[in-house]
Amino acid sequence: MPIVNRFADLQDEITEWRRDIHANPELLYEVHRTAETVAVRLKEFGVDEVTTGIGRTGVVGVIHGRKSDSGKVIGLRADMDALPILEATGKDYASNEPGLMHACGHDGHTAMLLGATKYLAETRNFDGTVIVIFQPAEEGGAGAKAMIDDGLMERWNIDQVYGMHNMPGLPLGDFAIRAGPQMAAADRISIEIEGRGGHAAQPHNTVDTVLVGAHIVQAIQSIASRNVDPLESVVVSVTMFQAGDTDNVIPQTGLLRGTVRTLSADVRDQVEQQLHHIVENTAATFGAKAKLTYLRDYPVTSNHADQASFAAEIAREISGPDRVDDEITPVMGGEDFSFMLESRPGAFIFVGNGDTAKLHHPEYDFNDEVIPIGCSYWVRLAETAMPA
Repeated sequence: MPIVNRFADLQDEITEWRRDIHANPELLYEVHRTAETVAVRLKEFGVDEVTTGIGRTGVVGVIHGRKSDSGKVIGLRADMDALPILEATGKDYASNEPGLMHACGHDGHTAMLLGATKYLAETRNFDGTVIVIFQPAEEGGAGAKAMIDDGLMERWNIDQVYGMHNMPGLPLGDFAIRAGPQMAAADRISIEIEGRGGHAAQPHNTVDTVLVGAHIVQAIQSIASRNVDPLESVVVSVTMFQAGDTDNVIPQTGLLRGTVRTLSADVRDQVEQQLHHIVENTAATFGAKAKLTYLRDYPVTSNHADQASFAAEIAREISGPDRVDDEITPVMGGEDFSFMLESRPGAFIFVGNGDTAKLHHPEYDFNDEVIPIGCSYWVRLAETAMPA
């Protein structure tokens, strides 16, 4: 089953939707214009129910099939929010909001699910119900969890849930997926150091928080190299170091921040425990105090085996058997679709964006040639999961 012909006719229209969203980016939960645009289109398409304000600004649409004997309910999810990045694409439809841009392709995800919704509402060639989920705040705001906490799964009796994300560097038309952990748990760390400030020419009278911080940064790199099984995956990155205001004063305090990425719950627990040990004891060695705050953000994005296999089969029908990698190496980026996969069986798949700038780069842009591919995937997934 190749690309659905209808999407060749709709591609220009869907591209216009995508570029309008791209030109008007919104952050986190403040996706009011995007959510309103989505809700208006869903009503125009004639879906059976449109609900706004789920998870603050999420939108949910309900499409009943020609038959509902199966009782199956499948959820399809797209994210809507942008990033605080100054766009450098130079495109005619570039961001109208300085310092904000769709640098991760959520504009494309939303447009593709809208296109699939239009088709499914027209044809209804399935036995069951499709729930289309347009989610805010994927970029660090846990919008998926907010929608779940607001009753998403129970209110619409969702049985299975599926997500999709574009991937630069993966050839256009290719898909990639794996059963089990596909993306990492994404946690945040903050380390507050308290020393004894003083004159930079008299370091013996101080407890140097810069020195302490430097040793902590070096010491925590031993977690990946010496504390965790080398066959496991872990990343501990310190990305911010703040201390002092001038060149002749040793600062009283210091602050480190960073991120931890892991692919299993056991390793996640181990890393958190080891970080506390290293931070506190390294500081104590120099006569300082240090406090670690470990914030668990997104869990591991772990695909359910049956749903991952099913998603891969649908992708093969769209693009061909040689263009789907169903044993992709896990990536250490995070994704809040993980909360949905903890709540219901499902799978998250990557679709190739071609040779473009990487995600979260100021020159990134979603490839509009992906649109008929992604739309076709959504439609065939729904129709095959719930055959009429």
